[in-house]
Parts: sequence; C-alpha cells; structure tokens
Amino acid sequence: MNTDPGEKRPFGDLDDDDDDVFASKKAKTKVEESAPGAATGMILSLRESLQDCKHSLASCQVELEAAKSEIEKWRSAFQNIPAVPSGANPDPVSVVSYLSNLKSSEESLKEQLEKAKKREAAFIVTFAKREQEIAELKSAVRDLKTQLRPPSMQTRRLLLDPAIHEEFTRLKNLVEEKEKKIKELQDNVAAVNFTPSSKLGKMLMAKCRTLQEENEEIGAMASEGKIHELGMKIAVLKSQNNELRNQFDVLYKHMDGVTNDVERSNEMVSILQDELEAKDLELIRLREMVYQKEATRDEDVEERNEAANDMNTDSDPMQVKVES
Repeated sequence: MNTDPGEKRPFGDLDDDDDDVFASKKAKTKVEESAPGAATGMILSLRESLQDCKHSLASCQVELEAAKSEIEKWRSAFQNIPAVPSGANPDPVSVVSYLSNLKSSEESLKEQLEKAKKREAAFIVTFAKREQEIAELKSAVRDLKTQLRPPSMQTRRLLLDPAIHEEFTRLKNLVEEKEKKIKELQDNVAAVNFTPSSKLGKMLMAKCRTLQEENEEIGAMASEGKIHELGMKIAVLKSQNNELRNQFDVLYKHMDGVTNDVERSNEMVSILQDELEAKDLELIRLREMVYQKEATRDEDVEERNEAANDMNTDSDPMQVKVES
C-alpha cells in the first residue's frame, strides 16, 4: 500500500506491512539461514512494542472520552445558572462572577445566621432570668406563707398588737403585689409559649370568636340603623323636593305674570315715548310760533315807537313857532 510521506499510516496498514516485511524476512531467512535467532527476536520485540502502543492509545482514548463527558457535564451544569443566558455557551468570566456573588451571598447569610443565633441566645438568657425570678418569687411566697402560719392563740395575740397588725397588713399588701407580679410574669411566659392548641390559646380563640360574632351583630345593627336613617333622610328630601317643586311652579307662574306685566308696561312705555316725542315736536312748533309772534310784536312796537318819534319831531317846530 502506497502512502504519502506527510500522512500517518493506520495500525492495520502497519500490521500488514509488518507481516509483509516479516514474510519477506522469513523468506530471506529461509533463503539465508545465517542469522535466524536475531530476526525472530527483533520481530517479537516489535510486536510487543506495537501491542504496548495499542494499549496506551486505547487508554488515552478512554481518558479522552471521560474528559469530554466531564466537560459536557460541567457545561450543561453551568448552562442552567442564571448568569448564563439561555442558548449561549457559558463564559468563564460570568461563571466566576456568579460564583463570587454566590460566595458573598453565602457569607452574608452566614452573618445573618450568626446574628440570629446571638439574638436567640439573648432571648434564651432573658427567658432563663425570668424563670429564675419566678422561682425566687415562688420560694419567697412559700417562705412568707410558712412564716404567716403561727399557732392560733399566738396569731390572735399578735393581731391584737397594733404594730404587728400594721406590719401584717403591709406584708399582706406586699404578698398581693408579688402575686400580681407573678401572675403577670406567668402571663408573659404563657404569651411566649402561646400555641393555638394550648389552654390559653383556646381561651383566646374562643374569646376572639365571640368578639367577632358581637362585631358582626353590631355591624348588622349599625347597617340596619343606617339604612333606616338613610330612608328617613330620603323621605325628608323627597318631601322637601316636592315642596320646592311646588314653590317653583308657583314662582314660575308668578314670573309668567310678571313677564306679561313687564311686556305690557314696555308697550305702554313705548306708546308714551311716542306720545312724548309728538308732544315735544308740538312744543317745539309752538315755541317757534311764539318766537315768531314775539318777533312780529317787537317789530310792531319798534314801528310804533318810530312813528311816535316822527310825530314828536313834527310837533316840536310848531311849538317853537307858537312861543315865538
């Protein structure tokens, strides 16, 4: 089989060539029987090295397939993270940033967890202190009760003493205050340990249900009262609306009468204005006539005066002649 000098020859070809070479060598060994042991040793060593190469190649291929499958697993795992968009190959930078963000978020969550643990420890300490105070108060109450149980005769004698009686009343008040404080602390403890299945929880739930029923009844009564009140208001508004409508009708009729009167008065005013204009024209005409008469009268008076003057002038020479 002929091959190019740059191409690699497959293993099958090598086997065939080796067989051919070995066959030719065998033929030569048959022909030339000078060195049979050296040729067989070389053939065996070459075959062993070839088998070793095949085994190493197979192991390398297995390791390569395992590495490829591991890479595909990592790639498919990184494709599901939110930092890588869908349908895109995972970028090492985005994966590293996503891992750093996860690490920082993990650290912040650890810090929050530590704070919560510290807060829980503080609550446990305060709860233990409260329980210790309750135990101390209970022991003090027991001691006071044991001290307040003397014999009956001694009790009577002690009660007859005013100072002891005053001290007894003071201690009694103190005990009542302590009992109230114990009850408050017990209520606080019960509130801390509150569960719906506990006795206090059942009592509170029953009380809440009764309060809810009472609220519903009060709401229904209030709604009914409001509806009745609104109905009364609507009736009053309807009556007022009817009264206003009647008043409006009366006022509208009155306005119609007033408008008719106004129209009649406007007509009378227009008629009177026309008559006034006619009177004004007649007055102007009469004034002109008076002016004309006065002018003619003045002219007559002037003419008479002139005539009188003429007559006087004519009579004066005659008088002069008579005197002379």
